[in-house]
Amino acid sequence: MSLTSAQRLHRLKRRLIELHQWTVEKAVELDGWTFNGAPQRRGEPWPTRDGVAIFKHSPVAISASWPLERTRLELDLGGEGLVRIDYSEGRTESFGLDPNHQRFRLKAGRFAIEAQVVARFPFGTPNRDARLSRARLVLIELELCGLVLRLQQVIELAEVLGEHEAVGPVLCAGEDALGRLAWPTATAAYVARVASTEEIQSIWQLPEGLPDESAGLDAAARASIWEADKLLVAHLRRARERYPHNGALALTGHAHIDLAWLWPLAETRRKACRTFHTVIGLMERYPEFRFNASTAQIYAYLEEDDPKLLEAIKEKVAVGQWEPIGAMWVEPDTNLPTAESFARQLLYGQRCFERLFGRRHNVCWLPDCFGFSPALPQILRLGGVESFCTTKMNWSETNRMPFDLFWWEGLDGSRVLAHSFNNPVGGYNAELGPRAVCESWKNFRGKHRHPESLLAFGFGDGGGGPTEEMLERQRQLDDFPVVPALRSVRVAEWFDALAAKVKNEGDVPVWVGEMYLELHRGTLTTQGRTKILHRRAERALITAETLAAMAALLGADLPPSLEDYWRVVLRNEFHDILPGSSIREVYEEAEVELGEIVAAGLKIQGAQVAWIAAKLAGSGTKPGILVVNPDLSPRPLRLISPENLPNGQTVDGGSVLAGKTSIPGLSAAIVLDPPLGSDLTVADNCLENAYIRVELAKDGTITSVFDKRADREVIAGRGNQIWAYADKPRSWDAWDIEEDYARHGEEIAAAALDIVETGPHRAAIRIARRFRDSEIVQTVRLWSNSARLEFKTEIDWHERRVLVKALFPLAIRSDHAIFECAAGVVRRPTHRNTSWDEARFEVAAHRFVDLSEHGYGVALLNDGKYGHHALHNELGMSLLRSPVYPDPLADEGRQSFTYALYAHEGDWLSGGVLAEAEDLNQPLLGEVVKADAESTWTAARVGGLQLGLCGLKRAEDGGALILRTYEPAGARGRVALSLPRGWRLGDEVNLLEDRIGPADLCFSPFQIRSWRIERPA
Repeated sequence: MSLTSAQRLHRLKRRLIELHQWTVEKAVELDGWTFNGAPQRRGEPWPTRDGVAIFKHSPVAISASWPLERTRLELDLGGEGLVRIDYSEGRTESFGLDPNHQRFRLKAGRFAIEAQVVARFPFGTPNRDARLSRARLVLIELELCGLVLRLQQVIELAEVLGEHEAVGPVLCAGEDALGRLAWPTATAAYVARVASTEEIQSIWQLPEGLPDESAGLDAAARASIWEADKLLVAHLRRARERYPHNGALALTGHAHIDLAWLWPLAETRRKACRTFHTVIGLMERYPEFRFNASTAQIYAYLEEDDPKLLEAIKEKVAVGQWEPIGAMWVEPDTNLPTAESFARQLLYGQRCFERLFGRRHNVCWLPDCFGFSPALPQILRLGGVESFCTTKMNWSETNRMPFDLFWWEGLDGSRVLAHSFNNPVGGYNAELGPRAVCESWKNFRGKHRHPESLLAFGFGDGGGGPTEEMLERQRQLDDFPVVPALRSVRVAEWFDALAAKVKNEGDVPVWVGEMYLELHRGTLTTQGRTKILHRRAERALITAETLAAMAALLGADLPPSLEDYWRVVLRNEFHDILPGSSIREVYEEAEVELGEIVAAGLKIQGAQVAWIAAKLAGSGTKPGILVVNPDLSPRPLRLISPENLPNGQTVDGGSVLAGKTSIPGLSAAIVLDPPLGSDLTVADNCLENAYIRVELAKDGTITSVFDKRADREVIAGRGNQIWAYADKPRSWDAWDIEEDYARHGEEIAAAALDIVETGPHRAAIRIARRFRDSEIVQTVRLWSNSARLEFKTEIDWHERRVLVKALFPLAIRSDHAIFECAAGVVRRPTHRNTSWDEARFEVAAHRFVDLSEHGYGVALLNDGKYGHHALHNELGMSLLRSPVYPDPLADEGRQSFTYALYAHEGDWLSGGVLAEAEDLNQPLLGEVVKADAESTWTAARVGGLQLGLCGLKRAEDGGALILRTYEPAGARGRVALSLPRGWRLGDEVNLLEDRIGPADLCFSPFQIRSWRIERPA
């Protein structure tokens, strides 16, 4: 009777269980441990699970009869940690300890052990029963371990090949090898060996008198192992001749270490040390091993925490085994940061890599980010990066990305060469073996364009990295049939070769625009306080630098670099911090850090405005205000100050002032005797100025916004509806929003409306709403000189798993809406015609989303919200969501933000949407002065094509300023740039501030340009 393949596989698996019991010949338990200095017995729970525990063991001597190459140290101390071996001759070696790394080679026969351990598993899960579970020396059967692993791969290959005709020869190879083994059979020794297996442990009562330590293999058994393994390799090689390697994979070792996620930053620093010590040890034993690690921040941490380890890494970088990669300060979220944040990710990341390792990097390595901004290709190219790698788009639930080898074209037409691999066994944390390599090759759709795909292997997310077993598997698979050919590579060199091959091939597909991940949409809203603080920190630093540069253009010294402040902001842009998918401890730290950056930025701003005021106002006698515009767009006079402003209106928290004076871009103006506001009225349910008339219903919604300039109604129905929806995703609580969330909602109506500001500069009505145990208080505000209707929002939140949205049905018909992104805008449909449209039910916008028809439109502005939708004529903004995993208290308590409705004539740019959005996020700055006359001084006058400002800062070389601008709407044209006396326009530079040629003042759609501004020599 012939057996089926399934039956033969089952038989092989049972034999493998048997063989595994003999892989350890002898074991010696290690007692005599201390825990934080106190005795600790094996098997006993930790006295405390708080903090980092220090385990120590007095010197150990390996038996002289044990060959060192077969001796291993096995440890399970109850958590994740760093183990240090101190050899008697003075050498030291360290290893990472975690569930995937518990057996360690040794370099000498006498040593002491010290370990720093936390009672956690790699994904931050607490070990609530932490105990010193295992500590022993083992003498392994080295050849048997190799045979067991090879047979395991035989089984795995047969399973993955299914009905492939190579399965028969592969199974025969395993069976023939097992037939060569001369195995022990003596009853007592045999039963003792297999007693720990699941099958034998299920027996009612085991025989008494079994030896505690059974005899190992004899010489005949060991000789048969060598013969069996030799035969197995020979059979596999013959099968490989008949069924050669199918495809090819370039392998890179990897250990994705989330900078923070289910653990705080302090634990990441320890994870990096553990993981990198392990990798260095593997490199010494496997010279073909190549490993990549991104994130300049982690290397900067190593410089502080373990400089000797960093020096060892540098040595491996120099010989080509270790590959720093990624070019950025961290692996950031790419939906939420500004273009200037991306510029600094590259600027400070590349500078760090160059300082530590002597080179920059040309591959963007972002395997795990939640979708990708269309601005990224241009920004990467300007940062010296030409290639891009991710795997995350494989996670999209509705539509499959059509390409995995393609040119990615950004908003401006810039392209980077992109590759994605689809490995079903761990993704970018591949568990190397037949299934991972075969299915990764099978899934590679670009194989007809390039004969090799990339695959990253090693335990990751929580770190750990590759294991010795993975590297042995790679070596063994070279002899196997059908599997792809495997080779170790440096990722940058692989991309360089790929680029050289496809450079002139016209059939490489092109993906244009954003890569929208059809998953994790809730990350645009979760942990709103952190997102708002991040927005404010970005603006605080950009404005502080701009004001300092303006002061320098007026005669002050060149300002210092704010790199140290920027590093904090960049760190908190990591793709599990800013999106809101980390534990509570991460956000407690992030909110403190970002709050400190906001405070520092505001302090710098205040000092610079005071300096400019003293310089321009002189010693006059007339009361007035110095007003500074840190943006390129001219702004109407509109000030908010904690101090009393001349002719200002007293409001809660200070004073406000509005007037018809226009402050040019990048200018400072002295305004004397500011006029009182006019044409502003307020009633119980109405706000009105010269631009619009607003009517409110008793439920707090807006029943009418009438545009007096255009003689038309703005909204269709009730505006500013506040809805609470049940928010219980089927998985990924902090990450996801269900597509049918709108089916289960409750509108939150107002409890009271009160007039709180009566003018003359600003009028306001306060609306109080309650939802169960929470309160939402909005102050609806209208300035005397603007059509911008503001909703200052204060929330005190005490609910779980609820999504709160604001809805605005508009009297506008358009098949698309405009959403601001980094350095430009994205056009997205307002319909759901296709599955691609339908999947975009929640999308990212920065400071505004605009819905316009020919000649007229309405924008929804915000100062710290990102999740939006545009469906038919409705614009919606997500205000808050409150998941319970991984932070049960996400956004519990108070948060404050403002959004606004802005009606305009013309398109969004000519209608002033960009300027109004910038004004909402960064108001004009003012200083009360005394002067003799009104005046205006301009730091840099930009005429012609309308541009957006990325930043104005000191050059990193200290000898100039850098002005960075972008074309925001998709137009083409030339600008004229005028500078103050004593300054000139220097060369154009890239984001790394390398000179790339004479200054070019012509812009193509969405182009970013940076120039040096210098004093003549």
